[in-house]
Amino acid sequence: MSTTKEISSIKTVNPFNNEVVKEFKAMSEEQVAKIIDDADEAFKTWKNTSVKDRAEIMHKVSAIMLERKVDLGKLATLEMGKVLGQAIGEVKISAAIFEYYATNAEKLLADQPIEVPDGDAFLTYEPIGVILSVQPWNFPFYQMTRSAAAHITAGNTMVLKHASNVPQCAQMMEDIFKEAGLPEGVYTNLYVSGKDIAPIVANPKIKAVTLTGSKPAGASIAEAAAKVVKKSTLELGGSDPFIVLEDADVQLAVDTAVNGRMANGGQVCTSPKRIIVAGKIYDEFLAKTKEAFAKIVVGDPMEKGTTLGPLSSEKAAEDVAAQIKKAAEQGANIVLGGKRMERAGAFLEPTFITDITPKMDMYFEEVFGPVFMLYRYETIEDALEIANGTEFGLGGTVFGTDTKKAAEVARKIDSGMIYINHATGVAPQLPFGGTKNSGYGREQGKEGLLEFVNTKLIRTTSPDKPF
Repeated sequence: MSTTKEISSIKTVNPFNNEVVKEFKAMSEEQVAKIIDDADEAFKTWKNTSVKDRAEIMHKVSAIMLERKVDLGKLATLEMGKVLGQAIGEVKISAAIFEYYATNAEKLLADQPIEVPDGDAFLTYEPIGVILSVQPWNFPFYQMTRSAAAHITAGNTMVLKHASNVPQCAQMMEDIFKEAGLPEGVYTNLYVSGKDIAPIVANPKIKAVTLTGSKPAGASIAEAAAKVVKKSTLELGGSDPFIVLEDADVQLAVDTAVNGRMANGGQVCTSPKRIIVAGKIYDEFLAKTKEAFAKIVVGDPMEKGTTLGPLSSEKAAEDVAAQIKKAAEQGANIVLGGKRMERAGAFLEPTFITDITPKMDMYFEEVFGPVFMLYRYETIEDALEIANGTEFGLGGTVFGTDTKKAAEVARKIDSGMIYINHATGVAPQLPFGGTKNSGYGREQGKEGLLEFVNTKLIRTTSPDKPF
């Protein structure tokens, strides 16, 4: 399973200066099999641990994360380059998710009675076993948390393959679980390459798989799971529309869109990637966007005052730069930015693009970087055609003073989540997920907790009653 080349691919490379900080050795097939065996063995005890006792450990995980939020934030910044303040914010929301399930698990997992004409019936929720979680680098703690907090609280055990460029964040999370008292084998990291995942899915002791990543990765995992009849959930990215109605507060809409798009270096599945503005306010919106761009501070993500750091890696920066170059060649207007910055690190200029049409590749692509794409519409029908004109359907926003009208527009967008007057956000109690080629299944909230449980019906009635 591991080779010398693969060993060196699992490592921390500081994207601010491209220096290799630490390398991890890839695991052998035997090591992976042993970890899965241990997780399966741990499940036999963990599934019978009371929800109250499981929740107590989740409380402790949350408390440890909050206590160490600055150190954890610095580690995320070191490994993938996000601005430190945003990294600390990520740790806080991750802790809040653990706390949410710790506080609400007993209620959410309680038996649910069903009204029947005779006797009684109820649903009970039982964990199913070892869950394989495959997670990306853009939110190294939050992405782990979304799957681990719910599925472990529900009584499952988990083996997690994190992105190869954030191994220290993965290790830190496993250490925190152990410190909080989570039994051995309930959560363990797998240090393997992406191509090793399909054989792991096929292991009969793996009962389900959850993945956040690219469409090709998701399709591969879904196929592998389907072949062995295992449930999967997928979150595969997005190209979220941000529709600005003509009655919107233009300055507020600009600030929300620009801040949302530049957050995390633009490397957010649910960031407002396509800003779709009413013709009556388009010129004003464009002018104010230029003013907002002038306030962006590019620099060391560890330093206070920096608002935009590097992308996660040289490859990430090169990939986005190539998308911009191709869009320009196809006729898009690069208003601001568009190039790699002449400095060390995976930096890309914050970029503002207009005049993108369906004849261009960028119209249909997800752009995972600090690229603000502005569209103009004359009718709501035009806006919806643009909004629904890609394969994606993750999040989205409608901005307008008349919130009732905004909600009517929101209902017509093909997406898993739409926010009114706010960029797509995150809260522990709100289910997160998409439709179309953005994937299926939900994380967070009650929906996330129940994704990987056996919903069992227990019915009591008399033998002489009809079937």
